[in-house]
Amino acid sequence: MELIKKQIHMNQWKGNVATQITLDDDFIVPDTMDDMEQVMLDTGEVQIESVKNQGDKVAVKGRLEFQVLYRREAGGLQTLGGSIPFEETVNVPNLEEKDYVGLNWMLEDLNTEMINSRKLGVQSIITLQVRVETLRDAEAAVDVDMEGGSPAAGAGLSEGDAGGAIQVETLKRTANAASIAVRRKDTYRIKEELSLTGGKPNMGQLLWREMRLRDVSVKPLDGRLHLDGEMTVFVIYMAEDENMPVQWLEDTLSFSGEMEMNDVKEEQIPMVIVRLAHKDIQAKPDYDGEMREMDVEAVLELDIKLYEEQEVELLSDMYSNMREIELTQTEACFDQILTRNVCKSKISEKLKLPQAERILQICHNAGAIKLDDVGIGQDCLEIDGVLEVSLLYLTSDDTSPVQSWVEQVPFHCVAEARGIREDSIYQLDAGLEQLSAVMMGGDMVEVKAVVALDFLVLQPVCEQVITGAVVKPMDFQRLQELPGIVGYIVQPDDSLWSIAKKFHTTVGTIISTNELADDQVKKGQRLLLVKEIAQGF
Repeated sequence: MELIKKQIHMNQWKGNVATQITLDDDFIVPDTMDDMEQVMLDTGEVQIESVKNQGDKVAVKGRLEFQVLYRREAGGLQTLGGSIPFEETVNVPNLEEKDYVGLNWMLEDLNTEMINSRKLGVQSIITLQVRVETLRDAEAAVDVDMEGGSPAAGAGLSEGDAGGAIQVETLKRTANAASIAVRRKDTYRIKEELSLTGGKPNMGQLLWREMRLRDVSVKPLDGRLHLDGEMTVFVIYMAEDENMPVQWLEDTLSFSGEMEMNDVKEEQIPMVIVRLAHKDIQAKPDYDGEMREMDVEAVLELDIKLYEEQEVELLSDMYSNMREIELTQTEACFDQILTRNVCKSKISEKLKLPQAERILQICHNAGAIKLDDVGIGQDCLEIDGVLEVSLLYLTSDDTSPVQSWVEQVPFHCVAEARGIREDSIYQLDAGLEQLSAVMMGGDMVEVKAVVALDFLVLQPVCEQVITGAVVKPMDFQRLQELPGIVGYIVQPDDSLWSIAKKFHTTVGTIISTNELADDQVKKGQRLLLVKEIAQGF
């Protein structure tokens, strides 16, 4: 007789550490560019260059890339861009070299303002969130081999001086452990062409390029990942005829494709963060040689984690009516998948634009999601945040025909997560599914949007597992003190297994003697218990 053991690969989330960094720098307008009159639009993106473990710290290196569209003092528009590098060291307690370190980041705030006509001030706040996971291997007993004879070295069961074959009662349980089946980073490339509509004049100089992701979803299939979504493209350009006003083009490109990955299975649970890592828009001539087409290229960066639930049958307890068995146990800690869901929040808000002149048309709208607070409620996650809406519109003011406005619209979402507790761990990815802005007349605009909050909740669990057993001779004095037959009233914490073990019998004997339908008992139930001494004792 020997214990049958199994190596269990268990994923364990070790924690999150978040920090904020503030960037502040001034930029001089190059001599080749005109003086600034007014900043119209700004945009910023965080580019992470490296994430390195350094003892109990994580070193993050990156840069903030920004662009502003400004009105020139002499009239017309120009674009100024630049970058601000940063290096940050984040203290991470209990970090080990073997741990997996992931990084999420968010541009919380970007403020660009003119200091004077030749100098631009740029301030931003960036949140860095370091997440640490580790993979632990635990060896645990899953069964007893009654035909195994004398156990091999390291088998974890010793018969001491008892000798001979013995009969053993075993109790088993099923444990569900989450393990990461796939963890990798990859890229997906998008190449498209856009053409100007018939009413648009030929392109001269591209002044502003903007690309944003919307409604992105990733689904695992056998041997591949399926990816689809939309990419909104917005371009401001000067017409080939310099006497014409500034022009713009806005379009939505749908994309769908698959990435080959041999270790991906359809039943795996995805938590994939998709970011727009690189984007480029270039004007080009059409077949007639006129500048009416654009090449659109984008690189999506995917931070891929695919979980799978490992169901393991473990040996919970064992005893014998022929021998004493002393068990060796240890604690195994791992994560269980509690829920995987998407919470959608619909937003409908009427905004008043601060514009004295008559508003003629909305040219462009864009949105960014910023989370303010995430709290654990009763069987739910309560999420509060804002949708930052940027609007670009035309007015009847000939001196300043193009104006912009930014407004923050709050939202609240209650995401169902049954069984969630204060010690539960959640991973959250916010995306914009829909956004529209429609003039209502005068200076009022109605904004409608759908915010999609994709989340995964893990529950840390620590359980005792059996790692070894020692078989010893039966304690005759304890055996003689037990009554041969006894009437017993079931107590609140009793199970049929605990009763059988305590009174030196078996679950099968109790069921047979008391003519029970199954092994379930309830408080106050009366049982007749007969002490059992196995043959060969």
